[in-house]
Amino acid sequence: MFRLRTSIVAKLVLGYGLLGLASIVAVSAVFYSGTIGVLDQNIDGKIRAQTERMLDNINDGNREALKAEVHRLLTDGVDNDREIFQLLDVDGTALAGNLGSWPSVADAPDLVTATVLRYGRSAPARLYLRPLVQGGVLIVGRDLSEEDAVREVIWRALAAGACVSLMLTIAGAMLFRSSIESRLGQIRRTAAQIEAGDLSPRIPVVGSDEFALLNRDINRMLDRIELLMDGIRNVSNAIAHDLRTPLSRIRGRLDDALRHDVTVPRLATAAHDAIDDIDDLIRLFERLLQIAEAESGMRARLFERLDLGRVVADIGEMYEAIAEDSQIALTVDAPDSLYVDGDRNLLASAVASLLDNAIKYAGPGSVIHVRAGLHHGQASMSVHDNGPGIPAGELGNVTQRFYRLDKSRHMPGNGLGLSIVSATAKSHDGKLVLEDAGPGLIARIVLPLAAS
Repeated sequence: MFRLRTSIVAKLVLGYGLLGLASIVAVSAVFYSGTIGVLDQNIDGKIRAQTERMLDNINDGNREALKAEVHRLLTDGVDNDREIFQLLDVDGTALAGNLGSWPSVADAPDLVTATVLRYGRSAPARLYLRPLVQGGVLIVGRDLSEEDAVREVIWRALAAGACVSLMLTIAGAMLFRSSIESRLGQIRRTAAQIEAGDLSPRIPVVGSDEFALLNRDINRMLDRIELLMDGIRNVSNAIAHDLRTPLSRIRGRLDDALRHDVTVPRLATAAHDAIDDIDDLIRLFERLLQIAEAESGMRARLFERLDLGRVVADIGEMYEAIAEDSQIALTVDAPDSLYVDGDRNLLASAVASLLDNAIKYAGPGSVIHVRAGLHHGQASMSVHDNGPGIPAGELGNVTQRFYRLDKSRHMPGNGLGLSIVSATAKSHDGKLVLEDAGPGLIARIVLPLAAS
């Protein structure tokens, strides 16, 4: 019972049933009023009209003439089995007519429905009690036996139709309940498997209704969660590895300084080395925070209209000396009037990260081109080098946090550079695209142009 009170499916079924029942009642009421109601109004109109015609035919109001008119109407052979005519004197005695009994005329309304005695048979009747100017009352009416039979047939038909409709409504409600519970059961079973630790199950997507759309959205969410969980596992392993090395190095140096003769120069050297290693750890966490900040969109409120060409030109000019020291030829192509909405510092940092990677991995004697321009109708910042590049099978992995082609981690770095660039591009509604240049690599940040 408690489950029925708290089940949304049960509430939907109950609401569906009540709505169906209310519809049946409304349709029955409309049908009844459109048949019996119209029939009753038609009978009342005919009775009134016939009474006025009788009185109009007796211009002088002569009682004997009225008696003759009643007799004529009762013997003319036109609908005599249903018509009722009765003429009463001032004292209420019958002067002419076909009624054996009638309702009291003392304080009765002009139109009444009553049971009368007619030709020795009791019958329902609709009567018009019309007082006469010379005294007495003229009763004109109609036997309602046939109308009552029709009314009974209509009531039976409505009752039968209501029962059939109610059964169909109940059957439809139960079918609806079964369908909803089946679709929800699929979601609950998948959720139970995921709760147990298995992230691989997915909800079956059947058709294109609202449940199918919901299931598709949930499956996409589960795909994203599974991807993030794999990323977290990989990140945790990478963080453990990248933190263990500098921490072990710090501890070793401090321990070595304490094991030997404690002198100021030895302690100073150990302290400086420990500070350098700690600074590396701080930079690591700063880069992680930078990724989190970019992905959260917290800096979106700081976006401004800026010239992307100017940003690329400034970064390229800043790296010219570094490239020259590394024996690398650096060219910059950054036309003006390439406007986007964004954070200047984040975009400049992203281009600087791409240049750092290109200089680091391209090697002496290589050539690096930095460009800003249009790419398929969008703004683009690209860094193109002719170094060893990235294997085609690794292009989709290098943007993951702590992912490094140098699995042994002999080269400096922590595998966060491209992750930061990718997060920055996404925070600007753009993307980072890596392409094999054969030889070398093209790293391109694609951003939407500023609205004019």
